[in-house]
Amino acid sequence: MESSGWRSGFVECDEGRLRVLLAGERGSPVLLLSGAGVDNALLSWRHLIPALAERHRVFALDWPKQGASRPWRGHAGHERMLRCVTEVLDHFGVDAVDLVGLSQGGALTLAYAIDEPQRVSRLVAIAPAGVVSFPVGVHQLLWLTAKVALLNRTVPNWMLRSRASVRSFVRRGLVPTPPDDVDDLVDEVQAEVRAHGAASSDWQNSSIGFRRMHVDLRPRLQEISCPALFLQGDRDVAIRPKHTLAAAARVPNARLELLPGHGHWPNRQSPARVNTMIGNFLAE
Repeated sequence: MESSGWRSGFVECDEGRLRVLLAGERGSPVLLLSGAGVDNALLSWRHLIPALAERHRVFALDWPKQGASRPWRGHAGHERMLRCVTEVLDHFGVDAVDLVGLSQGGALTLAYAIDEPQRVSRLVAIAPAGVVSFPVGVHQLLWLTAKVALLNRTVPNWMLRSRASVRSFVRRGLVPTPPDDVDDLVDEVQAEVRAHGAASSDWQNSSIGFRRMHVDLRPRLQEISCPALFLQGDRDVAIRPKHTLAAAARVPNARLELLPGHGHWPNRQSPARVNTMIGNFLAE
């Protein structure tokens, strides 16, 4: 058992191994899916894991090429990431699970609920990707960024080369109102950048085509049949609130909580509040 109450488990795959943080000994299972870029299971879910572990068996996945799920040989695009979810559930003998996903993880949470409805009991999507579109011109610039390593890897690493720049990124892009542990959060992000660099994920880079999004879940959101909760910060600059509001409206009987003054990481900006929202929803 690691010092903060969780332990590491590993799932062997053909391309490498997936690290899964494990906590809780009883209760219904919950799988936590983090975002992309400079993120990992512990960065996203440091505060949520122990809160949920009081009532649930908790699994928090490091996506391929993220955190301790390295090295990973091969492309980790949308379909491969969905198979990772199945491999984790099968490995730990979980038939059905509550899914909680952030950003990229939110998109994969929604997609998994669409493709494997019998395996998802409830879902929480926090600022989910996969439900957005961009104006002509902006879309093509984002497509170019996804295709050119100079733009999606070299430039982000250069921009986050100092602690001051990391702090600015955290404050401007993730938590506009700093939490009590903002210095720890900056240290965590900087440590991840120094260890593994700052770059967009395979999923991000392959989800956008030249004219349209390759991953666009909006036409199928009405197929989601499990209870669903959407959480969205109203100051999120990564996923604009209008996209999440529109997505939630497409999911039958979904709930939406718009969090005033919050950015892309409400789970780290206001962990006690978000933990309570998620815990109460999963307990219903």
